[in-house]
Amino acid sequence: MADKKGTALMMVWADIPADKEADFNKWYNEEHMAELLSVPGVLNAARYEAVRSGPKHLACYELESAAVVETDAFKNRPRTEWGARVSPSIIGTNFIGNTYEMIYPTSLTPEIASSDMAPALQIGRMDVGPENEEEWNRWYSNIYVPNYAKVPGCIRGRRWKAVRGEPAYAVVYEFEHEKVSDSPEWEAQRDIDPSTARIRPMMTHAPQSPGIWKKTFQL
Repeated sequence: MADKKGTALMMVWADIPADKEADFNKWYNEEHMAELLSVPGVLNAARYEAVRSGPKHLACYELESAAVVETDAFKNRPRTEWGARVSPSIIGTNFIGNTYEMIYPTSLTPEIASSDMAPALQIGRMDVGPENEEEWNRWYSNIYVPNYAKVPGCIRGRRWKAVRGEPAYAVVYEFEHEKVSDSPEWEAQRDIDPSTARIRPMMTHAPQSPGIWKKTFQL
C-alpha cells in the first residue's frame, strides 16, 4: 500500500474575497488538487476551513520529503488560465505558503505512514530565541506533544521545522473532530508538567496561531 504521509508538509493558507470564493473552491476541487497530487512525491492532500482563527482556507499536502518542492515536476508545472485567475497567491489575502520537515517524531512509523488526512487539525506556528531553542525543543517533543496526544480524540501530534516560509516551527495536532481541544481532558494536560510554566513563554506565536481547521474536501 502506498504511503499517505511522509516526512514533509506543504501548507497553504489564504482568505479569499467573497465574490471570488465560489470560483476559487471550484478550481481547487476540480483542477488544482488533482494537479498537485499528480506530482511525484505528493502523497496525499486535503482542504480545510477554519473554525477558530484563520486564515479561512487551508490546503495541506503530505510530501515524501521536502525535496519534492524543488523538483522540476513541481516547480515547472504549467499554470492553467483558470489557475492564473483564482490562485490564492493572486487573489488571496493573509496568504501563507510554507514547507516543513518533520522533527517529531524523528521517523515515520508504519501506522503514521498509512494514516489518512485527519478530519480536523489544530496548528500552531511559532518562533523561539536561539538561547532557548535546545531546551524548548526537548520539552516540546518529549513532554508537551506526548501529553496532548493522550487526550481522547487526538490522533497524534507532529512537529515541523520550516524549510520555506516562517515562523521557524509548527506543530500539527490531528483530531478526530474540531472540538478535541475544548475538552476538559485537553485543558488538564496544558500545565500538567511542572516545567511547562517556565518553558512555554519562551515561544512567540505567529498572528492567528494557534488555530483549528475542519476538513472540507479530499479526493
